[in-house]
Amino acid sequence: MSERIVSWHGAPSKPAYTPPPGAIDAHCHVFGPMARFPFSAKAKYLPQDAGPDMLFALRDHLGFAKNVIVQASCHGTDNAATLDAIARSNGKARGVAVVDPAISEEGLAALHDGGIRGIRFNFLKRLVDDAPRDKFLEVAKRLPRGWHVVIYFEADILEDLRPFMDAIPVPLVIDHMGRPDVRQGPDGADMKAFRAFLDSRPDIWFKATCPDRLDAAGAPWDAFARAVAPLVADYQDRVLWGTDWPHPNMQSAIPDDGHLVDMIPRIAPTVELQRKLLIDNPTALYWAD
Repeated sequence: MSERIVSWHGAPSKPAYTPPPGAIDAHCHVFGPMARFPFSAKAKYLPQDAGPDMLFALRDHLGFAKNVIVQASCHGTDNAATLDAIARSNGKARGVAVVDPAISEEGLAALHDGGIRGIRFNFLKRLVDDAPRDKFLEVAKRLPRGWHVVIYFEADILEDLRPFMDAIPVPLVIDHMGRPDVRQGPDGADMKAFRAFLDSRPDIWFKATCPDRLDAAGAPWDAFARAVAPLVADYQDRVLWGTDWPHPNMQSAIPDDGHLVDMIPRIAPTVELQRKLLIDNPTALYWAD
């Protein structure tokens, strides 16, 4: 793997929708720059640089105030690029790390001081070679106070993961709703299973994100809007939103970030819902201290 890829739009449109003041993009990443922050030898993709300057310029262009930067799998468990971006944000970013389960308490404390407020477990086989549930559970039990665990998986393994996730003693945040098949609609099997999971405990949050990944019909992603809007309405105090910029592995179907922002009023049609989605909920998770 030597060819570096670009998965983000070079000139995203200005969204028609204007986010409320203080809005937070609660799911985005940075790539490198590679000269300072080399990618992991285990990375499944090798992106071009998409560093903090690009991220913060996009934030301002789209009308957001803050970012939650999630460690990208291409950087493995070296969180230096994410920490650097947070440090350069002037207090406008927090983060989610990927850690070696053997990380020390001192290592976790250092991440906390750097603005990290959660760790991510990735179960997508195309992105990771090993996902040791026993070791993941052990580190989840040692997290600093106020942290949570972010979990990325696909809908077909939700039931298999349930015992593992049920045992995690801190709040959970599910990336991209566990990647349901949105073509099934709001009452499809995948959404029903995900709702049952949300109902199993009150501290499971989710990201109503990535129509570009989940709706194969493409923009304007009508199937995504139909399937996700009822979920947002029914679990409005536990939902987050983010761009997913710079859209890892989407180089063959690069979304326009302005169009992604215009999905917000389609899944959260009221001012109250939009405030919860973009301000209240991410603030509670990432800026409580």
